[in-house]
Amino acid sequence: MATITEKAQSFVKVDRRDGKLAMAHIHVAFIALLIGGLCGLLQTLVRSGQFTLPWGIGYYQLLTVHGVLLGLILTTYFIFGFQIAAVSRTSGTLTDKQRTLGWIGFWTMTTGTTAAAVMVLLNEASVLYTFYAPLQAHWIFYVGMALVVVGSWIGGAGLIMKYIEWRKANPKQPSPLLTFMVIVNLTMWIICSLGVAVEVVFQLIPWSLGWVDKIDVLLSRTLFWYFGHPLVYFWLLPAYMVWYVIIPKIIGGKIYSDALARLSFMLFLIFSIPVGFHHQLTEPGIDSFWKYLQVVLTMMVVIPSLLTAFSMFASFEIRGRQLGGKGVFGWFKKLPWKDARFLVPFIGMAAFIPAGAGGIINASNQMNQVVHNTIWVTGHFHLTLATTVVLTFFGAAYWLIPHLTGRVLTKQMNKLAIIQGIVWAVGMSIMSGAMHIAGLLGAPRRSDFSTYGESAQAAEWVPYQIAQAVGGTILFIGIILVLYIVAQLVWFAPKGDTEFPIGEVSENAEKTPMALENWKIWLTICIFLILFAYTVPVFDMIQNAPPGSKGYKFW
Repeated sequence: MATITEKAQSFVKVDRRDGKLAMAHIHVAFIALLIGGLCGLLQTLVRSGQFTLPWGIGYYQLLTVHGVLLGLILTTYFIFGFQIAAVSRTSGTLTDKQRTLGWIGFWTMTTGTTAAAVMVLLNEASVLYTFYAPLQAHWIFYVGMALVVVGSWIGGAGLIMKYIEWRKANPKQPSPLLTFMVIVNLTMWIICSLGVAVEVVFQLIPWSLGWVDKIDVLLSRTLFWYFGHPLVYFWLLPAYMVWYVIIPKIIGGKIYSDALARLSFMLFLIFSIPVGFHHQLTEPGIDSFWKYLQVVLTMMVVIPSLLTAFSMFASFEIRGRQLGGKGVFGWFKKLPWKDARFLVPFIGMAAFIPAGAGGIINASNQMNQVVHNTIWVTGHFHLTLATTVVLTFFGAAYWLIPHLTGRVLTKQMNKLAIIQGIVWAVGMSIMSGAMHIAGLLGAPRRSDFSTYGESAQAAEWVPYQIAQAVGGTILFIGIILVLYIVAQLVWFAPKGDTEFPIGEVSENAEKTPMALENWKIWLTICIFLILFAYTVPVFDMIQNAPPGSKGYKFW
């Protein structure tokens, strides 16, 4: 029987140079978590009506920092850090050229992030993470955000080159599952971010520089949401990668089906982009047919989500029964609930049930009329991104960081990580639950505290806004805990070997059809659906454009 040392030596390790690149991204991600999380805490305190911001800090300044750092920077940087390590681990060490592209991408993104952050801190860009026109930020903010996108393309190009290199070396073979998933996610990101790149470069930058006087608000928002909703899946798919490939290994089981996993990712690719209009259901200027079409396509995304749920729980049940689980749910008790690498992402999985249900409500034309622009939407968003995605990222960090730094997660740190996951779940349940209820009572999103002229309706919201502050405070404790654990795993934990867990496919799984990796087919379908859903309405917006709007600054 192999000793622990021998097992450790058999681990396939990410190359140290690739690990350094991945860790650079992860460091920025957790810095963003600290600053963005603090701003989120202050927001909830302000909205409770019990706290006033000092030193002339504006509420919308805070809101912009919170949204940009957590919604765009934390996620993008962690995803790229994870994906760099994943490709290096499963498809082989990056070449010097591929790694150089990764570093160029990193520094381009970081330069852009810094430029945008400085403008927000100087109170020149309190336009929230959606940067909706006609709110107008300083041109440096828009250039900064453009650099973040361009940097991600450069870094992503290195990973795509690695994938192409692997395919050429291994013809007629399915690529490593994790690498395949990374490439699907990058493809989705590149296609959808073209929309926001066009908006920023051709609309927002010329407008903010004064080269043009007015901006087409409807076209601007349409280009943003062409990007904005697929962005949710760009966040979500790396969590799915952990669920599909990593978790089965952690629990000692097998991947239920390689083919099903690839199919679900390709379905996400084709259905996730032409859906932006469901964020614009209340806007005039878009024909109801095109809204209806994109709502239908939004509902199609339920299919790969259900495939994922089936696959995950099939893996869980098979493993639980192997460990002696009896009866209908006896297998459930046999899962490794004391392992933070499993428990923390599992909490994220569980949160996706109400989060997904909320998404169906948001995308439904009739129900959207009730919840649109209320804090209900914010509650849904926090369940999806800040729970399902972020908790899965935390769970991944508990093995990824020690793998890359040459350290180990101790028993004490594992216990603390479990506590962190529970603290996060409690805080989010309180905060998000209060947001959902307040939203149903009509409380608006994106709003500072106000009594609205001593309105009786606004008074109904106050207890729930106080509950949001309580939940936000608990969540910030969770942030402090995870940052402490991360610091330990980077610098102070005992040195040793930590596995990068990659699941094996079940022996009973069907053979993976190569059609699932035929990019010509899937990209053709993807582009067809995008053109079908957007060409006519966008052409109509341009042809029948209103006079446009000048820029406004309310700060």
